[in-house]
Amino acid sequence: MFFIKSLIIILILFLIIDLYIYLKPKSKLKIFPIKYNLLTINKQNEIRCEFEITNISKRKETMIPNLNIELDFFKNGKLSDLNYEKEMIIKFDNTQKRITNYWPTLILKSNETLKIFLKIKLKGTLLNSEDFLGLKINWDNYGHFGKINKQNFFLLNKHTKYRNQNDIKSNNVNQKLEVFPVKTSLLGAFDEPVETVINYCKNLVKEDDILVIGESPLAIMQGRYENYLNIEYDIFSKFLCYFFHPTSSLATASGMQILINKLGFTRIIISLIFGFIFKFIGIKGIFYRLTNPESSLIDDISGTIMPYDKTIVLGPCNPKLFCEKVSKALKIDVAVADVNDLGGVKILASSNKSIIKLLKIALKKNPAGNADEKTPIVIVRRKA
Repeated sequence: MFFIKSLIIILILFLIIDLYIYLKPKSKLKIFPIKYNLLTINKQNEIRCEFEITNISKRKETMIPNLNIELDFFKNGKLSDLNYEKEMIIKFDNTQKRITNYWPTLILKSNETLKIFLKIKLKGTLLNSEDFLGLKINWDNYGHFGKINKQNFFLLNKHTKYRNQNDIKSNNVNQKLEVFPVKTSLLGAFDEPVETVINYCKNLVKEDDILVIGESPLAIMQGRYENYLNIEYDIFSKFLCYFFHPTSSLATASGMQILINKLGFTRIIISLIFGFIFKFIGIKGIFYRLTNPESSLIDDISGTIMPYDKTIVLGPCNPKLFCEKVSKALKIDVAVADVNDLGGVKILASSNKSIIKLLKIALKKNPAGNADEKTPIVIVRRKA
């Protein structure tokens, strides 16, 4: 009887912790990338992009006392100097204002949106498919929660266009299968996932091909990554992360905090307890089964290629729907996979379950690579 009462008290304590985490004062301002265009005017590139900052709180208002923009230029993968001019216009509360060197403090009421229009003129530089710009938005959130300094990162690129199948090379798998890694520009949150993949592959695929995209590139296009500077970890994430292998993405307070925010403290600690019990009797991986897919798909900083090596990447949202949309457009089967260099192949979603066994054979040697190959898409083809 004492044991049962103790369990009930502990469970109530865990639920109180979950309630505290849920109700803890926090900023409800969210920034969303809307549009991005790369133009060539008078032999110079001009970038135009649009963002929205929305206060998703139902009753609290939040201030933005500061906001500024930094731009990093990567030429052939190396950080390089860039000469540019920037122009910012904001639309807020039915007014439009040009921002020069001073950001006026703005108050966003509940469900209110601020629109930001940014124009960047590059001087003496034309982007190619190997180049990209890293746009950093540094901004402060101020309100009932205190003050939070945030930095959001967005990638601006120039996409490669493939004319036909001769533009890509095949790798032999066995007598029946071959694979074609598709090289792309670095992908970002401005790239609409379905449209981007279709544009890259519409001139490359044949009937009966299978298109596979990695889970991290898809998640990045969906904007499912967090700058580690923006994550407010607490004593609970610091405690729980100690129970994981040092190389795990859950072995840091920030990585664990993301999982706590998704699943709650109670579910994680119960899964951890069951994981230890089953591991003691020789059964591994129970924790990840109980928290899957959220826990196994988190990639901590350094787990993704530059410039996302300073962000924590989550798993993709609704990969099944993505597969169905691309499959319908290209009239081939599509899958989202998590593959590593150790031969591990996990199919997160597919437009046709019957292709899973074939894909585990075709992807075993990880044809997309795990470094900076920039081949997030692989076309699997059955030999004639």
